[in-house]
Amino acid sequence: MSDSTMKLANYQLIEVQKEVYKLPKGVDLIGASKLWEQGEKGRGVTIAVIDTGCDTEHIELKDRIIGGRNFTEEDEGNANIYKDYNGHGTHVCGTIAASMNGTGVVGVAPEVSLIILKASNKKGIARYSSIINAIYYSIKIKVDIISLSLGGEADNEMLHEAIREAIRHNILVVCAAANENADGLPMISYPADYDECISVGSVDYGNLNKQMKRERHLDLVAPGVGILSTYLDGTYAKMSGTSMAVPHVTGALALLMNYCKKEFGRKLTESEMYAQLIKRTINFGYTPAEVGNGCIFLTAIDLVRDCYNQTLNDIEKCKKDSSKSDKST
Repeated sequence: MSDSTMKLANYQLIEVQKEVYKLPKGVDLIGASKLWEQGEKGRGVTIAVIDTGCDTEHIELKDRIIGGRNFTEEDEGNANIYKDYNGHGTHVCGTIAASMNGTGVVGVAPEVSLIILKASNKKGIARYSSIINAIYYSIKIKVDIISLSLGGEADNEMLHEAIREAIRHNILVVCAAANENADGLPMISYPADYDECISVGSVDYGNLNKQMKRERHLDLVAPGVGILSTYLDGTYAKMSGTSMAVPHVTGALALLMNYCKKEFGRKLTESEMYAQLIKRTINFGYTPAEVGNGCIFLTAIDLVRDCYNQTLNDIEKCKKDSSKSDKST
């Protein structure tokens, strides 16, 4: 069987900046800081980022990276060199895990551990076999989450089986929902179209990315426009695309793993964690075809609880007012 290839999910490099100091708006939008206040920052959770590698010396990421492996032919195929020559992988890693160190940016889960699995070359092309090998390596080293901002047109049974095996090992697999076909038209891509994966689309803070309306399988959407994160040679960059949406969900799951383990007193299964994730989405009036279950919003449950408590308070107030009125008559 010929080895098909996949490419980086839709993305666009907007600008590169040497210095920044701010909380990225995407991280803020999904409510990550609210879980930080509760002490949930991803500590103890390990994420495998299957991408173009990473700038391992970046000040924001060097303390988060605990290992990695090269599955490409770059650097003469040396498995121990997983340097990023593209920038995409470094950007994804920063959105997930940039450290809370008082400089630059902060990721969704600033204390999570990263495994860098380089499966895509500097041109953004990855062989299916490289992705498959990276997934099995993730299973072997027992990661908690796999992040995949890559996609291909071919439905590959070996890839599908690798995904299924990861799920059997309670590993969450988060994938970019959209890519482009040979004609430049938006399409669903693999492995995102497999039911076992968490398929993520991009949203521009309430303004839907038009690509989402053409997709067949979508679980949820996350910020993916003008996302500021880490980049090559210690710099920072703004990028847009479904590639940028995936790490928001990946990082959010790490925070939820911390939270749920504390709440339930045990580590939840993959399906249970998926349910907890979907409970924290809001659809803002859009259809499932456009946003799936909705946009990730980590404090959605708190909003519902506050609304419920306010309703109860209003009912009690009405009862008391009614009682006073009856007595006065």
